[in-house]
Amino acid sequence: MAGAAPAQERLDTVVRIVAQSMVAEVCSIYLRRASGELELFATQGLKPEAVHNTRLRPGEGLVGEVARMAEPISLSDAPSHPSFAYRPETGEDPYHAFLGAPLLRGGRAIGVLVVQNRSERRYDEEEVEDIQTIAMVLAETVASGELLAQDELRDIEVAPHRPENLKGQRFAEGLAFGHVVLHEAPVPPENLLAEDQQVEEIRLREALVGLKANIDSMLEGGPGKLAGQSFEVLETYRMFADDRGWNRSLEEAVRTGLTAEAAVDRVRNEHRARFATARDPYIRERLHDFEDLANRLLRVLAGDRPGERDLPDDAILVARNLGPADLLEYPRHKIRGLLLEEGSAASHAAIVARALQIPCVGRLMGLRDRLSEGDLVIVDGETGEAYLRPRPDMLAAVRSRIEVRSERQAEFTRLRGVDAVTLDGTRITVLTNAGLAVDLENLDATGAEGIGLFRTEFQFMVSEELPRLDAQTALYKLVLDTAGDRPVTFRTLDIGGDKVLPYLETEREENPAMGRRAIRLGLDRPGLLRLQLRALLTAAAGRELRVMFPMIATVDEFRAARELVDVECAWARRRGRALPALLRIGAMIECPSLLWHLDALLPLTDFVSVGTNDLFQYMFAADRTNPLVSDRYDPLSPPALRALAEIQKKCADTGTPVSVCGELAGRPLEAFALLTLGFTRLSAPAGGVGPVKRMILSADLPAARRGMANLLGSSSASIRGELESLARKLNITI
Repeated sequence: MAGAAPAQERLDTVVRIVAQSMVAEVCSIYLRRASGELELFATQGLKPEAVHNTRLRPGEGLVGEVARMAEPISLSDAPSHPSFAYRPETGEDPYHAFLGAPLLRGGRAIGVLVVQNRSERRYDEEEVEDIQTIAMVLAETVASGELLAQDELRDIEVAPHRPENLKGQRFAEGLAFGHVVLHEAPVPPENLLAEDQQVEEIRLREALVGLKANIDSMLEGGPGKLAGQSFEVLETYRMFADDRGWNRSLEEAVRTGLTAEAAVDRVRNEHRARFATARDPYIRERLHDFEDLANRLLRVLAGDRPGERDLPDDAILVARNLGPADLLEYPRHKIRGLLLEEGSAASHAAIVARALQIPCVGRLMGLRDRLSEGDLVIVDGETGEAYLRPRPDMLAAVRSRIEVRSERQAEFTRLRGVDAVTLDGTRITVLTNAGLAVDLENLDATGAEGIGLFRTEFQFMVSEELPRLDAQTALYKLVLDTAGDRPVTFRTLDIGGDKVLPYLETEREENPAMGRRAIRLGLDRPGLLRLQLRALLTAAAGRELRVMFPMIATVDEFRAARELVDVECAWARRRGRALPALLRIGAMIECPSLLWHLDALLPLTDFVSVGTNDLFQYMFAADRTNPLVSDRYDPLSPPALRALAEIQKKCADTGTPVSVCGELAGRPLEAFALLTLGFTRLSAPAGGVGPVKRMILSADLPAARRGMANLLGSSSASIRGELESLARKLNITI
């Protein structure tokens, strides 16, 4: 393939050599055209006149299936396979054994390499690895543009100078413009085949050590100290670097004769090929972490680091997807915004972007192919859009919007010490949600009156073993010390489902979101929950302690959980240990089943908190982490608002304090709706505290509640527009 002959001649030579070396009667190469069809480009064994004439539609035949799955297929009797398609012009009818491997570029199959035999034989693992290695070399040649034009290797041909507008999804709110910095611009390994296998194995091992040391250098302190930005997410990411399966795949790839770089590239492409077939959005996000590790490993092998790049002061980072470690490694003061082709609002990159208050828009399909390094772009984290090479008038409009946002932010800063009281004199308590170090650091800056939801599971998710009692106690004490006299509500472990602990054996569940998670897991393994309760009681000695249990679906579950608190209190008394001065136990209302049993639950609780994120995803049967369905319903719909109204009424009737701690409480319009329903205690993400407080100060609740009463009976799927009109009519700042 490195010869001087024309590319087609080299391709013909390759199929002849492969057929001879693998003792195969047939070797063929199919390449994907712009139409998506797979065209026969070279063959040894099939009819020569079929070359450039035989084309398979996407997904047609076994060749199409290899391209669709982006994985090798090995069969001893191909004609018996349901995907087999016979093309008479090729003359392949006497062949039974089939082995096909995809030519992968960036996780996408751009072609297929096939060998066939007349006899029904089984290709062994070594032969499968050999054909994968050859396919990898062929992919580099195809990507060079010698066989296919570059525009055929792209999903869409785009003129580099043309202004464009891409609609994606908002991952982190904000607005920014600047110049493109391509993260991990794909550079194929220069050398694919190793001259000395042992040398490459040593290089790979040393690079893996350097990779882990590189991540460790960014980890400040430890889980107990909760120091450093987004420590928990970064620690979770560090665990992936130790994954035995990933390390073993790299080692095996090197042993097939590849260089260390080629081995990493091969494993990365294999992982990317699996993304498209993974149904679980959480699994896809975790697989993206493995791809990011591969990218970082290639940098270590090249002796490069992103933090050493000379970035413009207005950098907009552009990536297919991004790992949390890479985002933290870039100089924060130079990163204005983040644009991603893939990901989700629940991805690690999105979590860190929100914590660092970096505007982020994701799910921008074809983004990388549309941009060049240094292009001017706009990141609109308010509408979920990206403007590529914007016109001067668009840029001027964005500058004006940024000035308005700056003025608003200055206003939010001035409101930090102002009580949240409506125009009619109703006092609203505005709290914040926390779990990351940045959240604690921002507690004073936001002016929040306390922490309405502290997620305790991060400490468990980042550890390779169960956190010991003293480590848990130290963390909870730090949180209480940081909050001072402001209230903190700790949510007990919400693990299981998409939050997997590496040291906790669990059975695979078909529907983990509705499986053994949160309080169910805690009650099934009471030792785990009791240890956490003991740490909380110890940390809060002499102070107020507020604990709430997540995902309560039945009253009996709450009774059982509260009994464990009583057991731990009795244990502490027998040993003469100090207990909290005031202990309040609550439940999260996230399961729709409780809506019809609140009369039995509320008398048993000291307070309740509504987790709107889970409550609504269960009500509407729509996974909020799945971009395919997450926007199919609007929380500002009559069914959702009626459910909230019923919860508030039942709590008012029984005198039970109630708060809302989901994302709903952090958006001004949605928070306005909550106020009209009677809620007076909101716990918002840090970035939402200021906007929500400003809305509260402009609200006249009696008039707003009369307007809401008329809207709840609507038959529409959403009353968002009507609520916006009501807010404008009442001069409420949304």
